[in-house]
Amino acid sequence: MARRLAAILAADVVGYSRLMAEDEAGTLAALKAHRREIFDPETEKRGGRIVKLMGDGALVEFASVVDAVESAIAVQQALANEDGKIRLRIGINLGDVIIEGDDIYGDGVNIAARLEQMAEPGGILISEDVCRHSRGKVEAVFEDMGEQHLKNIDQPVSVWSWTPGALRANGTEARRQEKQELTLPDKPSIAVLPFDNMSNDPEQDYFADGVVEALTAALSRIRSFFVIARNSAFTYKGTHSDVRDIGRELGVQYVLEGSVQRAGGRLRITVQLIETGSAAHVWAEKYDGSLDEIFDLQDRITEQVAGALQPSIRLAEIDRIGRKRPQDFGAYDYAMRAFRHVWALERDEAARAQTLLAKALESEPDYPLALALTSWCHAQGSVYNWVTDIEAAKATALELAERAADLSADDPLILTVLGTVHTFVSNFGAARVLLQRAVSLDPNSAWAWSRLGWLDVYTDRSKEAMEKFEKSIRLSPLDPMNFNNFVGLASAHQVAGDDQGAVEGFMRALNERPNAVWIHRNLAAALLGAGRKAEAKASLETLLAAHPDMTIKRFKEAMVFSPVTLERIGNQLRELGLPEA
Repeated sequence: MARRLAAILAADVVGYSRLMAEDEAGTLAALKAHRREIFDPETEKRGGRIVKLMGDGALVEFASVVDAVESAIAVQQALANEDGKIRLRIGINLGDVIIEGDDIYGDGVNIAARLEQMAEPGGILISEDVCRHSRGKVEAVFEDMGEQHLKNIDQPVSVWSWTPGALRANGTEARRQEKQELTLPDKPSIAVLPFDNMSNDPEQDYFADGVVEALTAALSRIRSFFVIARNSAFTYKGTHSDVRDIGRELGVQYVLEGSVQRAGGRLRITVQLIETGSAAHVWAEKYDGSLDEIFDLQDRITEQVAGALQPSIRLAEIDRIGRKRPQDFGAYDYAMRAFRHVWALERDEAARAQTLLAKALESEPDYPLALALTSWCHAQGSVYNWVTDIEAAKATALELAERAADLSADDPLILTVLGTVHTFVSNFGAARVLLQRAVSLDPNSAWAWSRLGWLDVYTDRSKEAMEKFEKSIRLSPLDPMNFNNFVGLASAHQVAGDDQGAVEGFMRALNERPNAVWIHRNLAAALLGAGRKAEAKASLETLLAAHPDMTIKRFKEAMVFSPVTLERIGNQLRELGLPEA
């Protein structure tokens, strides 16, 4: 067998199956364009040989480690400046490879492929050997991720990570960034990690996600548990992180992981509970059944988890944790498909969610979850100035939320939606009752605590608001929705008259979610209050570029601050030149 030492780069497209399902022709065209204009030229410029293309990925061989790393960084930076539709994960390893014709094999290739699978979207993972040979020769910062156990690789591999924007300004060596460890709660704490989809159809990912969503919601309602919110747990989707690291990053004692296999009308759900401190398996179980039994399977798994963590929990408590079950499984499918679009808090995403939810309601008009999520989409339209008729959007949101609550009065998510909509229409008393009821039923609901924080902001209770936003962030420390908590913390400072503190919070939120242009409504005013008039005018220009019809009148229609706060912010925007009407 012919062998040689080589730097191997493995890359694949993030969410390829989903993109193909949404727009096959458009995805193929975009992928070909990116290969032609970015990937192939950057690879060839640095002497790389494309060993093979695999539809959604590529394997490339380099004679030089530095060339491989620089090529990967150039590709990822170029893609980061594009529209974001095509994103890659890249892994690079230096190792001995077996040559067979034009192809290459061996552990050197396998490790590169495993690193690619673990990489963040838009990021790069490299092995210790690659880091050592490129250190001081590549203008980039790589973070030490420690030793990782890779699937089907006997020995642990030291891994280093790069993400866009991590260029360094000087020749210092790659730095080590220790991840913050969270203090464990004083009660059993758990995160339900995304389940693997073992079905032949990759588009059934949403089904596996739905199982995890149901389990997370069910466990959250057991008051003696501390449960990490779904959004933080789902940041590990598609990765192979060590459970000990996950335990430290999320501050939990246990993780629940598993897989779902769906074939025809049959299901197999495999679950294992792991103690994060030692990575020891507490228990593992396999559940088989038909699609008609999905909710019973979820209940049985929940009972097993509860029993493993706290044997004293009674079955009667488990009986109360199930949501109202839709009579038509099609409605459930559509609602699960809509979830990720609902929580994106972006106009186009909310529109996609409403299309899917309309199909769910067409299948089952009285499905409470679909009604509640549709209500929340309309509420977003009103508060983020996405619609022309703000009052009509509020009225529609309130009508849908009340219908959902009439059908399922003890569902924390539905109560939170209804409480939020009552907040937006300034029914603060009703909103507080509903939101407090939601957290009494589900004390681990990060979103319910966040909405209580916003209610305190709107009623000029800054200190109480900050406490609730901090609690929400602790319950879901990696939540993509946390940018909204940062907006809430900033708004609490703004209500208290601390414009400089508000500026810092709003800017942090925009760093997390640059597309949330509506934040500039408040940031522009806070910048002016902090004496930064030139920056305030630039912030207002950014707002008007996205919302050219913005006026003082439309701002006040959408916002729910107290009259005193609303008038003060309105006066600041007026001073900056925002038209009255």
